[in-house]
Formats: sequence, structure tokens, C-alpha cells
Amino acid sequence: MRINRFFGDFNLFEKTVRSSDAELVNQLKNVLRLKKSDEIILCDGKLNEARSAVEDLNNNEAVFKVLETTRNANEFRQDVVLYCSLLKRENFELVAQKSTELGVKEIVPVVAAKTVKLGFKTDRLRKIIKEAAEQSGRGILPVLSEQTDFGGAIESAGGNDLNLFFELGGKTLGNLNLDFFKYKKIGIFIGPEGGWSEEELNLANNNFKIAGLSRFTLRAETAAIAALTEVTQQLQ
Repeated sequence: MRINRFFGDFNLFEKTVRSSDAELVNQLKNVLRLKKSDEIILCDGKLNEARSAVEDLNNNEAVFKVLETTRNANEFRQDVVLYCSLLKRENFELVAQKSTELGVKEIVPVVAAKTVKLGFKTDRLRKIIKEAAEQSGRGILPVLSEQTDFGGAIESAGGNDLNLFFELGGKTLGNLNLDFFKYKKIGIFIGPEGGWSEEELNLANNNFKIAGLSRFTLRAETAAIAALTEVTQQLQ
């Protein structure tokens, strides 16, 4: 039986954990309709998680008895950062959700030359990321960074050990012959619906490894999910 997981500002090394988070209380009481002694897993976002039993659940507070505290072992040793051009709302939300499920550490929204959609709802995206992290058994909550332009993304990626710039016609990961375990921090760049500009491609050629996914032209959200799937498969 699957036990529901929840992230929060919990001290999991106490015998009793209390939370007055209105959203959590409502979820437990009115959606899941948990009762006393029902078990859930509480996660602090720092790899600590505790199997816990409900002691009290009222309109204002949830009280849990900590049964066992362990360390989450699901996270990759490498940090994977996704630099994804802003997409239409539902498409970018899909990327945030699926990249969280696939183990990304950070999501950086990028405004590229051909980006059409500008801006995003930070609170909504963070909620999507949180729910995806809970569902998929993550030990941390991926960071949703501030929106940046392409130059800012290039500068930020300078601190990575490897950057993969995905573009139609690029070499597949198998043909790049990369030993992913050598790299601590890996950046993945995904362009907008209209593709990268010539200037962006020239900058990428000078700084990054150009990688490809398919002989077919993929939608941006499909490319993001496919790229992360291929990279994270190398990290298992």
C-alpha cells in the first residue's frame, strides 16, 4: 500500500511533529480524510523523512507521532540543472512536473531570442513541483530559479562541469561518449518552440557540447522530457 508523502518545514528528530500549514491540514482532513493512527511520510526537503502516525487532526493543526526517521536514498549524486526556454503555460507546467519526477535539481526559465511566452506564475509552478516531488519519492524539492535571458543562462552555466545544448541534428549521447559519473553538475539546455537563433547556436558551439535526440523535430516540452530521461538514465 502506497503511503502519502508531504514536504514541509518539519523537525523530524522530535518525537512529535506539529504543523499548522492550512493547505496540509486541509489535504489530510478534508481530502484524504485521515484518522488517528493513519500513517504518512513527512519530508523536510533535506533528505530526511519520517514515517509518522496521525495523533490529532483538527481544523487548525495536524499532530504526528514520529515512528521512524530515515534518509532518502533516491537522489542522484550529480546535480542536474534544466535551462528551459519559457513555453506556453500548460507546456511549461508539464516540463516542471516531469523534470521533477525525473530527478532534476534546479529549473531555470530562460527567455531566448524566439521565446514567445514571457513570465510565469511562480506559486503555481512551485506547487506543481512540490506535488510531483511528493508523488515521485524525491528527497529534496527542486529549485525554481528566477527567469533569466540567454546571456544570463550562459553565464550561470559556466559553473557546471558539463553542459548539453540540445539541437536538431546534434550527436546522440551515445555518440558523444561521455562518462557522466565524472561530472558533479550537469546543465541541459532546451530551446523554445521556434528553435534557437543563429547567435545562440554560435555561443553554444563555443561553450557547450551540442547534443541531439531524434531525427524528428520534437516539441520543446517533449525534448525537455526526452533529454532528461536520457541523461538521468546514465546516472542510475
